[in-house]
Amino acid sequence: MTEIADTWLHFLAQQGAHVTDSITPEVHHFGDAAATDVKLTNFVAPLTDLGLIAVTGEDAAHFLHNQLTNDVEHLGLEEARLAGYCSPKGRLLATFLMWKSADAVLLQLPRQIQGTVQKRLQMFVLRSKAKLTDATDSHAVLGLAGPAATALLQQWFAAPPSLPYAKVESDKGTLIRMADASGEPRYQWITTADIAMNAWPELVRVLCPVGTHVWRLTEIRAGIPQITQATQEQFVPQMVNFEAIGGVNFKKGCYPGQEIVARSQYLGKLKRRMMLASTNTSNAQAGMEIFSSADPEQPCGMVVNAEPSAPDQADCLVEIKTASMDHGAIHLGSASGPVLQFRPLPYALPDPA
Repeated sequence: MTEIADTWLHFLAQQGAHVTDSITPEVHHFGDAAATDVKLTNFVAPLTDLGLIAVTGEDAAHFLHNQLTNDVEHLGLEEARLAGYCSPKGRLLATFLMWKSADAVLLQLPRQIQGTVQKRLQMFVLRSKAKLTDATDSHAVLGLAGPAATALLQQWFAAPPSLPYAKVESDKGTLIRMADASGEPRYQWITTADIAMNAWPELVRVLCPVGTHVWRLTEIRAGIPQITQATQEQFVPQMVNFEAIGGVNFKKGCYPGQEIVARSQYLGKLKRRMMLASTNTSNAQAGMEIFSSADPEQPCGMVVNAEPSAPDQADCLVEIKTASMDHGAIHLGSASGPVLQFRPLPYALPDPA
């Protein structure tokens, strides 16, 4: 942890944040450990669980274009994109939010897997003029949601972006509009610790400060999967709807696992999808298997992401055999575990072939 990162975390603690003391620091709450039942609007959350890789050099975009599932070479300065990084077997090792600055391509992913993913990418740089740097501790990242956030952000950005994955820059940092969750606008503000600390009093005058998990809960409600340590190499991108939300470009050139990803798309063999669900337990976790009562001996899917949504409740994104949803109840953890209640995704899935 650098001095800059320590300064930011120490500041948050002074503001009432309960921060875990670990390799992956996380803000759990601001003064009320029991406040898990929160309104998912008009809040600000420090996203201390996210890592950031900066890729610089004249070959940076070309190098990443040949490694990731999305188009990097034509990524504009006024947009962000989702992208995946696959194994040769087409299984996701990481999912990124990526954008360009004036001199780098930035890749955002969970801090817990950043080191291993960065090291793996570095292995393939070879003679490319590209350099990968851990930029995590030189930035402070805030997640903001709700109409009050949109209005408030105009103090630092003349015109907050109005469309999902649009991006604007100012001397106060980078602002990216994220996919809406439950009809609420959401933003990521990537800036310096000094700017974040100076803005904090005004932010919390209008917005409710909340723990990092609240932002992840809105990601679940938005149907946006995030690969974590528990789910690396478990899913082909389409299994977690990644092509449906703009994370895969089927017209670009090759990348690791591209043939398998393309075969899944064009041969109509994909029989698994990611769905949104809730359950009456707060113990749901990424990587847990799910079971159908119609076939209790073997799992029919896996939890992709899960976060508590209220006391003894959780929202989940689950990857599942689509045929299992038509036969019997779906249970978490075992055939006798809590039942999953499925809810509509906020976006349409392509019709199966």
